Formats: sequence, C-alpha cells, structure tokens
Amino acid sequence: MSQKVTVLGSTGSIGRQSLEVIAACGMEAAALAANSSVKLMEEQARRFRPAIAALADEKAAADLRVRLADTNIHVLSGLEGVLEAATISSADAAIAALVGMAGLRPTLAAIREGKRVCLANKETLVCAGPLVLEEAKDYGAKLYPVDSEHSALFQCLEANRDRGEVKRLILTCSGGPFYGRTRAELAGITVEDALKHPNWSMGAKITVDSATLMNKGLEVIEAMHLYRMPVEKISVVVHRESMIHSLVEYCDNAMLAQLGAPDMRLPIQYALTYPKRVPGPSAPLDLWNCGPLTFGAPDLEAFPCLALALEAAKTGGTAGAILNGANEEAVAQFLAGKTGFLDIAAKVEKAMAQVPPVQNPTMQDILDADQAARESVM
Repeated sequence: MSQKVTVLGSTGSIGRQSLEVIAACGMEAAALAANSSVKLMEEQARRFRPAIAALADEKAAADLRVRLADTNIHVLSGLEGVLEAATISSADAAIAALVGMAGLRPTLAAIREGKRVCLANKETLVCAGPLVLEEAKDYGAKLYPVDSEHSALFQCLEANRDRGEVKRLILTCSGGPFYGRTRAELAGITVEDALKHPNWSMGAKITVDSATLMNKGLEVIEAMHLYRMPVEKISVVVHRESMIHSLVEYCDNAMLAQLGAPDMRLPIQYALTYPKRVPGPSAPLDLWNCGPLTFGAPDLEAFPCLALALEAAKTGGTAGAILNGANEEAVAQFLAGKTGFLDIAAKVEKAMAQVPPVQNPTMQDILDADQAARESVM
C-alpha cells in the first residue's frame, strides 16, 4: 500500500480526485505536477504541502514561485521540473494523469525509479506499449490501471490468473452523449454538445474522445498491452448506465463483471492500495435504485474513430502513436472551434493513410510518428 504519492497532472479531473483519495486514506503527496493551472496548483500545494510543485509552463511556474514564496515548497518548471517531480525519491508511487502524449516521458521516468505507477494516461501505452512494459520489467516497476474499465478487467482477472483460460476481455462503453444518432445527425455537433457526457465528469479532451468513441479505441489498445491480449480477444459493448465497468469472459463461457457507481475515486484508490482494500471516499452503488442495465453494439459507421483505433491496434508499431497524435491535434482544433466534430475522424484517417507505420519502434520513432501525424492534420 502506497504511503507517499506523486500526482502527475494534479490539477486535472483525475489528479483532483486522486488528491481526495490521498487525503481520505491518510497518505501524503510527495510532489505535484501539472501544465499551467497556477491558482489551483497553489491551493493544492498549500493544502498538501508537497516537497515539489512543478508546472510545465515556464511563465505559470514563475507566477507560482512568487505565490508560494512564503513556503518551503520547491517550485520547478518545464519538462525537467515535471521529470524531477516524477522521480522524487521520497515517493513510492506516482499517479500518471498528465493528458496525452505529454505524459509519456514523465511516466517512463517514474517507471525507471522502480515506483508503483498508477496509470491514468492511456496514451502512454497506446503510443509506446511494448517499450513501456519492457522498461517496467527491467526496472522492477509495477503498473496498476486507473481507468475504470481497466481496473475492472484487472479485478476480474484476479479470479483466475491463467490467461490461457480467458476467452475475451469486454470493455464497457457509455456510448457518450450521442449514442443512437446516425452519422448524418452528428454533422452539426457543437463543442458544448460534445462536452455533455451522460455519466462522467472529465476533462475536455477525454470527454470529446468519449463522444467520438476514440476513448474506447484507445482503451482497446491499452488493454492489449496491459493484459497481453490480441485485439481479436477484446470486445466493446455499449452499456449506457456505466455501472458495469468491464467484464472478462472465460473459456467455459462464464463471465465475471466488476460493478460500482461511476466514481473514479474507486479505481484510483485500488491502484494505490492493491492488494489491500480499505474504506475510502467513493460512493456506494445502490442496486435497489440504479434501474435496468442495458447493453448494445457500438455503431462503427456513425463513430468511425473506434474502427480506426481497431485498425491501428492490428497494425501495431507506431500506428498507435500516429492515431493518437492525429487525434490529439484534431480534438484541439475542434475545441478551439477550428474544425467540425465529424472532421476529427476524417483527420485521423488522413494521418493514418499518409504517415507510414514503423514496426519495433525506438522512442525516437514514436516521437517522430507523433509529430508527423500532428503535422498532417494541421
């Protein structure tokens, strides 16, 4: 069970909820890192008193340094500052919750210190899965999933550790705010529309990914690496209520499911306390009042991002980095009002067609693929 924790991405949705768990479970925050949210970082630093508070944005870090001048908190800046927070020796665990490709190098840095890494940044495995897992093995780091779906799979797989008996992994998907709409009906979707997730409160980027179903595609690739399963053994089912977080089907056709209220604090806590379970702040699931549970198939025609992710999963190599880089850039354009909702998938498809994938990639190959994909959709 972790006692001192570094939170990478502390001002984001997962980071804020991680700090709630840390406080409720009597843990300490050894270091906090984020991008540029000065005011919130100051509040968090004053409450949790970490040894390090790092902001990637140099200007924001300079402002934070002035704000925290009356404390003994060491304020750091830039990528180097975030990396120092990730590797602080006093922490035995790191929550990797920085958004997107920006989380890859800090996550690897924590892995190379042999820490327990609670992985909320799915892009790390999507872009560099084999490399990350090899590093974890070499440095003796333990990876535990924070995504609710992957935490559910992890818990269900604990019932039988012989992976040869697993028939398939089943990732549940809320379907996002536009479930049931045709492709034609999605043409005029606005940013405001896309940010109205039916069940979860998340950051803007992941909420848009949930609306396009790209988030579920990224999770398929992540599951391939985390559980060493071929994509053919991973299925997606739409489960609107988000009560069942994922399932494992075994070779005898028995299925195990993990249920819980849609509260990210539960998987965050389990990643920090595994193999122990302790009381925490997450909400209980009220089975008497949660209503019927429904299931359906995803519509790959209306939501082609999921199909593109499955294609990248089959291709392997740097295909995941190409998919992710193009998607990050396209979603940023959509959130800025510079492109349409349906254009996100079109831009990703364009990048996948234009940027050739490299098999057995080095870190530089992955970074180059990411950059090329971004440039192809600008």
